[in-house]
Amino acid sequence: MELIDDLASAHVERPTVVTVGAFDGLHVGHQHIIKQLIHHARETRRLSAVVTFHPHPRAVLRPWLSPKVLTTPGEKAVLLAQMGLDILVLVSFTPELAHTPAGEFVRLLRERLRMEELWVGHDFALGRGREGNVPALQAMGERLGFVVKVLEPVTIDGRPVSSTEVRELLATGQVDEARRLLGRPYSVAGEVVSGARRGRCLGFPTANLAVRPERALPPDGVYAVYALIGTERLPAVANIGERPSFNTGQHAIEVHILDYSGDLYGHDLAIEFVRRLRAEQRFSDVCELIEQISRDVEEARRIFRLEQEKAPEENEQRVS
Repeated sequence: MELIDDLASAHVERPTVVTVGAFDGLHVGHQHIIKQLIHHARETRRLSAVVTFHPHPRAVLRPWLSPKVLTTPGEKAVLLAQMGLDILVLVSFTPELAHTPAGEFVRLLRERLRMEELWVGHDFALGRGREGNVPALQAMGERLGFVVKVLEPVTIDGRPVSSTEVRELLATGQVDEARRLLGRPYSVAGEVVSGARRGRCLGFPTANLAVRPERALPPDGVYAVYALIGTERLPAVANIGERPSFNTGQHAIEVHILDYSGDLYGHDLAIEFVRRLRAEQRFSDVCELIEQISRDVEEARRIFRLEQEKAPEENEQRVS
């Protein structure tokens, strides 16, 4: 996959089929559309291209309403490459770009990417004041020589799939439902940093994960997760919160990897959320805390056994 970070100087070898959007989370709706686009481009001997933005446009246009992001640009690139996309154009979304006329931006797509088809949703719009809506884009296509294909929303169980709904599910701790919409477990990654080492003293050593502040996280609580270390995917339990039993006042993500004794300090670690176990709570003494952690670990083991016994949920989705 070719990565282009400067649209104005881009040069492609063949005409393209293009779709444009934030594509935050790359949920099953995004995946369904992009896979169709890739297939169509190959059938017509053209290149498939996704044009996406960073930061999220709302972070620039309405920062007070800016959503927490579901995927970083790097994660998005990896997922799209795995899907077989030919070209990813990562556009820096700035106030200047927000005020760019739609016609000027579309002309860049037509000239620099040799765009012959533009795939958009029925409510899509781009450019200054969202002036580049579907009728306007179709008129531009007639003038500049490209076709606009309008796509129907993708649904699961009759409901349109959206990044907003994924965020809402995460915000209420429904990580298993978010997984259905994403087609994969929701994950976050970061560097393992030094902590107070209380977990080791309690008999449950933890890795303290430093995650970028703009990332969406489930609410404070305890979760069954998979820890990704290199090529290994290991069962684990994660605690998100301020550890009220110790009055730290510091928000943290602590990960206890089951039956693992390696040193992870300074390494990158990713976790995939499987199920919420409970809310964060305060304990009156250390013994009570240890007993609860033991119960959390056993419940997580039960969940992982069920995960191994059943077919992946991704194969059970009813996508239309």
